[in-house]
This record gives sequence, C-alpha cells and structure tokens, in this order.
Amino acid sequence: MKRLIAVAVAAVALSGAAQAQQFFRIGTGGTAGTYYPVGGMIANAVSQPGKIVVTAQASNGSMANVNGIAGGAIESGFSQADVATWAQKGTGVFEGKPNVPGLRLIANLFPESVHIVVRKGSNVKSPADLKGKRVALDEPGSGTLINARMILAAYGVKESEIKPEYIKPNQAGDKLKDGSLDAFFFTGGAPAGAIAELATSGTGIELVPIDGAQADGLRTASPFFAPDVIPADTYKGVAAVKTLAVGAQWVTSDKADAATVYEITKALFSDPAQKALAAGHAKGRLITKDNAVQGAGIPFHPGAEKFYREVGLIK
Repeated sequence: MKRLIAVAVAAVALSGAAQAQQFFRIGTGGTAGTYYPVGGMIANAVSQPGKIVVTAQASNGSMANVNGIAGGAIESGFSQADVATWAQKGTGVFEGKPNVPGLRLIANLFPESVHIVVRKGSNVKSPADLKGKRVALDEPGSGTLINARMILAAYGVKESEIKPEYIKPNQAGDKLKDGSLDAFFFTGGAPAGAIAELATSGTGIELVPIDGAQADGLRTASPFFAPDVIPADTYKGVAAVKTLAVGAQWVTSDKADAATVYEITKALFSDPAQKALAAGHAKGRLITKDNAVQGAGIPFHPGAEKFYREVGLIK
C-alpha cells in the first residue's frame, strides 16, 4: 500500500513538473532571411530548461506570424512594425478585414532594410526602372510583399507592369544567378543570408537605391519607414546604398501567460543572452533594452511591460 502511495505521489509530482514547463514558439521567416537565424539565437538565449522551452520555426513572415498568433498556431512571432500595428488597429492592409486586436508587443528588435537586388550592370537605377522586368516580390504572408507593392506604387509602377514572382529570397537568388529573374525585393536585417551567399557566388550584384521624392512621400504616408543606408561591403563588393527601413518586432497575444512573457523578456536582456546575441549576428547587437521600447505602435504585453517598468524604461 505504501509503495502504491509513493508511486501515486511521484506520478503527481511528474505531472506537476510537466504542467509547469511552458512551451513558447516563435514564428520567424524563411530560412534564408534574417528572422530565422535571429529567432534561433533568441530561442536558445531565453529558454530555461525544465521551465520554459522556446523554439523558433520557419514561416512565411510577418503576416503569416500575426495570423498564426491570432489562430493559436504559435505563441509569438516576428513582424514588421507596420504590419503589427495595422493588424492590431485594423488599418493599412487589414482595413476592412478581420484584425487582431489582442496582438501585444514583447520587444522592438532591430531595423530591417528594404533591399532591391539586381545583377551588376543591369541599368536598374531606381524602382521606376523595374517596369517590364521579371521581379520577385517574396511570398504571400511576408512583410516584404507588402513593402514591395508600396514601393512600386510610389515610383509609378503597377504590379501588372512587371512580371511578378512570389518566391522566397533564396529561390529568387538562384533565379537571378541563372538569368531567369531580373530583380528581387527583400525586407530584413542586413546582412541577409540569401543575398550574402549570392554576393560571394561570383554573381555580381547591386542594390537599387530607394530615395528621392518618392521615398520621402512613402515616409510621409507610412511613418513606419525610416531613412536607412546599407553600408559598403555589407555584401561582398556591393557599394553603399540609400534605402528605407522598418522595425522588426517580437509580438504575442494578450492571452499569452504573463509570468512566462515576463521571464522570457527578462532573460532576453540578461548579460549572457546579450553577449550571445551580439556575437551571433550583426543585428544581434541592436537587440537591447533601450531599443526594445522604441517605435511601439501597439500595447506591450503585461509580462513585458512589468519588466520594462522594473528597469525604468516605462514609467
């Protein structure tokens, strides 16, 4: 009888431990972009064995992640600041569509640069020159596709005036290399894996500037855009280029457990996590406490807000 009681107590203890362990998924982006490697770094840095297991998984990007959070398929995800705000408020691309009022911010992460990649010597000097070209705009569900459409429109190019393809940047890189594509868009933290690989493959590439009056007009229409420069040799042999950037944010649902989000946020800004992020990717150095509360277009999750109040970043 005593043995049976002991087994029962052990089973209850094990059950309690299993229930106590929280699983927290991060929807990222395609494996050749920036979200995926940064998501993996963050998951490793904030996981607490036996308590909170954080995992990163590939996805189609911002829109797919926001929708995944809304549907309960993932606990959190990365999103461009514009997409997150539109989703939460029901504006922009979410106007007239079901929005996600429960979307909440964990942290602003880093600026994402808009890249337009072409072959060297292609004579594409502006987005306006993409008329009639074969252009990859990224997959449905990506923030890149939204940005690409906005930029083309700002420069007077209709989607019907290009030959669009809706493929990931690594597939676009392969097609640019073999000559079956003229250009591709990608919004992400520089350096992006697919573009870096292309630049070192022997295929000469250039980045098309996004500046001038059209870029100024875009910034006025969408204050999420900021002026940006991708420095020379960010990609091997590629000159510096003026472009636009938008913030990358880590978002979740208001239904996410507050204690879990608090622990994850606290872990993200611990010294070991900060060292690992800074060493792991060029954008990892920008994932700091001070940057985390910048550009918040949606409310913070209560768990994250508790941490930021404790460290004096939110009054």
